[in-house]
Amino acid sequence: MQASRGKSLILSFLVAAAAVGSASAYADDKLQWRTVIGIVQANNTVGSGAGTVTGAPGPWSTLDGHADVSFETGRVHFDVRGLVLANGNAIGTPGTVAQVKGTLVCDTDGNASGGNSVIVDTPTVELDDEGNARFDGRVSLPVVCASEPDVAFLIRTASGRWIANGSVLH
Repeated sequence: MQASRGKSLILSFLVAAAAVGSASAYADDKLQWRTVIGIVQANNTVGSGAGTVTGAPGPWSTLDGHADVSFETGRVHFDVRGLVLANGNAIGTPGTVAQVKGTLVCDTDGNASGGNSVIVDTPTVELDDEGNARFDGRVSLPVVCASEPDVAFLIRTASGRWIANGSVLH
């Protein structure tokens, strides 16, 4: 009787732990990228299928930045400083890019979404003449963003090309 009760408690614990683990792939229901870096390889892609995002045709660099996402509240915050072109005649400036948006590419390999990554964009914000931009607000996050461990954060131009990404996931 005692052994049966012990097995029952262990089974109950394992079921509860599995349920908690499947609710979110991340501790504290949030992701944090400690820095933001510019795209190095032109036309690089992130994501799968219909959720693929293509990079800018040339490299970009940054001075600093970070991004945070809360799956519980849908809050997204990003801050980037010195996001500028790293080649061409407009090197060291944002060139003609005046607005950017933050983008989560959830399920980058598409395994949980029928071969297609899921894209979640913030509204666009101003990219000033020194390459600084900031967003702090809420977005609607689909479950796959919290349940899959492969999530990327990108900064994209208003037209959709990515020019920077979150790095050093914490």
